[in-house]
Amino acid sequence: MRPFHALAFGALVLPLSAFAADPHSYAQPDQVRVTHLDLDLKVDFPRKQLDGQATLKLDWKDPKAQSLVLDTRDLKIARIEGIDAAGKANALKYALAPRDKELGSKLTIATPQHPAQVRIVYSTVPTASGLQWLTPEQTADKKLPFMFSQSESIHARSWVPLQDSPAIRFTYNAHVTAPKDVRVVMSALNDANHPLDGDFSFSQPHPIPSYLLAIAAGDIAAKETGPRSAVYAEPSIAGKAAKEFEDTEKLIKAAESLYGPYAWGRYDLLVLPPSFPFGGMENPNMTFATPTLLVGDKSLVSVISHELAHSWSGNLVTSAAWRDIWLNEGFTTYVQGRITEAVYGKALADEEALISARGLQKSIKDMPENAQRLAPKPGIGADDSISEVPYDKGSWFLRTLEERFGRETFDAYLKGYFAHFAFQSITTEQMLDYLKANLFDKNPGKMSWDEVKQWVYEPGVPKNAPLPDSPRFNAIDKERASFLAGSLAADKLNAKSWNTQEWMYFLDGLPDVTPLEKIKQIDAAWHLTGTPNAEIGMRWYSHAIAAGDKDVWSAAAEHMTRIGRLYLTMPLYKAFVKTPEGLAYAEQVYAKAKSGYHPLTQDAVEALFAKAKKNGK
Repeated sequence: MRPFHALAFGALVLPLSAFAADPHSYAQPDQVRVTHLDLDLKVDFPRKQLDGQATLKLDWKDPKAQSLVLDTRDLKIARIEGIDAAGKANALKYALAPRDKELGSKLTIATPQHPAQVRIVYSTVPTASGLQWLTPEQTADKKLPFMFSQSESIHARSWVPLQDSPAIRFTYNAHVTAPKDVRVVMSALNDANHPLDGDFSFSQPHPIPSYLLAIAAGDIAAKETGPRSAVYAEPSIAGKAAKEFEDTEKLIKAAESLYGPYAWGRYDLLVLPPSFPFGGMENPNMTFATPTLLVGDKSLVSVISHELAHSWSGNLVTSAAWRDIWLNEGFTTYVQGRITEAVYGKALADEEALISARGLQKSIKDMPENAQRLAPKPGIGADDSISEVPYDKGSWFLRTLEERFGRETFDAYLKGYFAHFAFQSITTEQMLDYLKANLFDKNPGKMSWDEVKQWVYEPGVPKNAPLPDSPRFNAIDKERASFLAGSLAADKLNAKSWNTQEWMYFLDGLPDVTPLEKIKQIDAAWHLTGTPNAEIGMRWYSHAIAAGDKDVWSAAAEHMTRIGRLYLTMPLYKAFVKTPEGLAYAEQVYAKAKSGYHPLTQDAVEALFAKAKKNGK
């Protein structure tokens, strides 16, 4: 694993060799770069695999380079050809290295003649880490099978052979065949009126990093939600989803008013089956989203604000390596708050900022020091780099900058930042160079540079980090304290008017192990067991299990079986494994739920069980 190089302030452009340091990719972009990808794939549901070919257009940087090195994981390579400038194809020799548990297999292709393009004919395996295959019974409508990808962080290599590093951006075209009646969508421009004839073509004219390469296929309907947006979902939930996300155009306009034009043309949403392991994934032109957002009151639409915000921070300006992922997620979480404030009001934006900050304050204490840094030292895995720290500490840092320099000044800076680095992948040090030259040097005396270095390179959260004030949360704090002290009955809580965020805040503030009688009192008064709201349910069941309330176990199991989203499922497993009886029950639940879980969720649950057994629980 090669160390990262810290740049001196003042340099705004990195040499190509700097990007060769990505420890999570075998690629050698200082020698050759992929600039365009042509995909031709067949979706084979019975065999649970993609078959076809990937043709890579190459930009040779080093005249002495002898090979093209690509990232793969569990791909079956049939043959590889070099294509010269005249279009003539010749077979190329190649070597596929033994599989590394995290990085997959290094594919080295002998290319002494520096072909203009390389074509790889291949197929995926049913267990590809970046794909999930669902039977009809595992979908909402239970009519057709479903397949979707999740390429972040380094899982694109499990379904396409490529340079799988966020530092390397490429355009792409794709031709995909599938059974008739199946709709295929990708992270490209999609046509809501495309006939379901089994033959689809896509174009992504903007250069994107590999983790934003995405595909899905299944029984998918489309409903327009605005002049440049539509919702795609299984037919039975498409109407509900379109209603939930009817404010999409308002969100786009709010973001544009702050940070400049939306660069991607269309912004569509695909609501996936509940096994999707994340809240949302910001695939360009087509955000993939969890159905747990569909609660009927738009209270969780901030996840869409977040994924839309990625159209500027992450998709437009991208972190060059997973060590720098806070440049994507911290900036996006900050922008999300600004969009939410513009469309739904400051009170809601402040509540969401407080929930994330309080959660970070609680969780960061248990993290290794290196994981607490925005820009950690080498040693953190690609998937492990995506934690609360880049999201919540990163956005907290940006809110601090806004407070110190003033909103008007910081907005102008951030708009300029997005324009300056548009369609580029950058490091933390490049961002800091730009920050110093364009915010600090032009507005001296507002904040010391030592404070910036503390935020970025030191563990923990600075003690003087500002927090917004929420009168409603302050009132909830008082009611919660009175309830726990016994001076306020559960049914006297002023909870009839609480929104989702306020219930989340109330539950987040309960003791880790709340007395069982208090849990019983809350449920008797407010009937949280069986709630359809997954955000509330996750918090409620975690507390009830920890308190020893076995009456909620069956409802918790239903939640864990129905929802595959890591954030909403893992806390329940963690609560169960703290006792031998709970661990045994959780294993029974998992045995039934496993086939409907994404590979990432399966890995997380199985690792948790192994750790619990090792610790003798």
